[in-house]
Amino acid sequence: MDSVTVRIPPPWLWALRLVGVALGIGVAFAVGPVVDWLMALVGGAPGPLRLVARMPLTWAVPVLAAVGALVGAWFGHEWQKENAVVTVGADATVVTHRGESVHIGRDQVAAVFTDGQDLVLLDHAGLPLVRAKADDVLTGQLRSAFERFGYPWRGTRDPHESEYVGWVDRSPDLDEQTHDLLRARHRALADKRPGEAAQALDALRARGLVVRDRAGTQEYRRARPS
Repeated sequence: MDSVTVRIPPPWLWALRLVGVALGIGVAFAVGPVVDWLMALVGGAPGPLRLVARMPLTWAVPVLAAVGALVGAWFGHEWQKENAVVTVGADATVVTHRGESVHIGRDQVAAVFTDGQDLVLLDHAGLPLVRAKADDVLTGQLRSAFERFGYPWRGTRDPHESEYVGWVDRSPDLDEQTHDLLRARHRALADKRPGEAAQALDALRARGLVVRDRAGTQEYRRARPS
C-alpha cells in the first residue's frame, strides 16, 4: 500500500444519523404528553410542539424520524468539516483541513503526536509544520498510519509540554513586536477572523515562537533543535 488516508470513519457518520432517527421517533411519542403537561402547568405550549402533537402518530413518527436523520447528517457533516483528512505515505504526508492542503516531505518531520485534539507535525527545529484538528476517535488510526511508514510517532502528549508559558501581555520575556502579534492573534480569534489569526501565527513562527491555545489562553515556547 502506497499511502493510508485517515478521516472520520463512515460508520460513525451513519451512527449519528441513526441516533437522530431514534431521537426523532422518541420525540414523536413524547411530544403529546409534554404538550399536555405544559398546558396544565403554564396554560400554553410553543406552536411547533402543539402542531406536532396534533399529528396522527402514523405521520409524526416518519416525519420526525426523517427530521432526526437530517439533523444527524448535518452534525456529521460539521464533524467532518472540523477534522483534518490525513494521507500518510512513505515519502510525504498531506494534511487537508478546511479546504486547504499542506504537503510535508517525510525528511522534514522530526516528531508526530496529538496534542489535545490536534495533530501536530514538528520539523527538526521544533517548529510546527502543521497543526490541525483531529478528534480522539482518529488517534489510533493516525498512530497506525504514521508508524506503518516509519514516522517518529511521539504519542498523545507534546514532547515540549514543559516548555510552554502562558502569555501575559507586556511581560518582559517578549519584545513589543511579539506582543503586538500575540495581541493581533488574540483579537482575530475573538472576532472569528481565522485568516488574520493564521497570518499572525505565521509571523510568530518566523520569529521562532511556537503558539498554541489552551482554555482561551495563548501559550508559547521558543523553538529549538529536537
